[in-house]
Amino acid sequence: MADLDLHRLHLLREVARAGSLTSAAATLTFTTSAVSQQIAKLEHEVGVALIERHPRGVVLTDAGHALLRYADDIDRTIEAARAEMGEFAGLRRGQLRMGTFPTVGASLMPDVVLAFRARHPEVAVTVISARRAGLLERLRRRDIELTLLWDYPWERIENDDLTLIPLMNDPTVLLVPHDHPIAGRRSARIEALKDQEWIVRDEHPVADVLRRVCRDAGFEPRIAFAANDYQETQGMVAAGIGIALAPRLALSALRPDVAAVSLARSPARRILLAHLASRRLSPAGEQAAAVFRTTAEHAQSAVRGAERANV
Repeated sequence: MADLDLHRLHLLREVARAGSLTSAAATLTFTTSAVSQQIAKLEHEVGVALIERHPRGVVLTDAGHALLRYADDIDRTIEAARAEMGEFAGLRRGQLRMGTFPTVGASLMPDVVLAFRARHPEVAVTVISARRAGLLERLRRRDIELTLLWDYPWERIENDDLTLIPLMNDPTVLLVPHDHPIAGRRSARIEALKDQEWIVRDEHPVADVLRRVCRDAGFEPRIAFAANDYQETQGMVAAGIGIALAPRLALSALRPDVAAVSLARSPARRILLAHLASRRLSPAGEQAAAVFRTTAEHAQSAVRGAERANV
């Protein structure tokens, strides 16, 4: 049996409802001849007669009634599919999978998730945290639809497979004990810190930032401690082991015995939103991208305010 034409099934239903080819043709704005031809083609497709012609109209054969029941089932299935797709398009259901890295996973990302859930509570949200290489791999595997990424001026992400949306700039700040001589200053220059000892994140981009800014100022930093995360970094700074650099967004939970001081001419990292260039964003992904932009604008304003206030 050849593939069934759904339009012809719809026409068969109208013929059965109207009781004649002429009435069905008038309802569908076809000619009677066109309706007759389409019914004949449908009969050829299924291999049996579907209607009986009488002087006062037509009636369905037993085969016609049986096929019409299937046609009704098909219509209900199609309508259910349309309704379900409408729920996804209207963000009344579905899932949003996103990626983040730790320093914004504790600052920017929670605000994004809260704002998105407030607007679309029926959409399930999943967030995966990883380092940059892991996030890129999850994008390629389509485990996540969107992810936050970062880069510095000397190491820009350039990848034709990605669509990158710059969200904000995250400046590097100086962490010192609250009783340090520069703790109350609005800003400090790296040249004045060449005699200090430093705490770095072990095998972390901020260690590269420290080396670069110190070498640009003509000295090599003396490393006193390699920390595993920024909370440990702050603890060692508070204990007087050394001072440290950190991205501003990594300081959502700044200890009261540690001061963050702006660093003159400090490099800022870009915070980026990325998705596969070849992948069309889902309705949930499109809405999430808008939430990311709005949330990042507010975060950027807060960063500027912190820089001015020297929090």
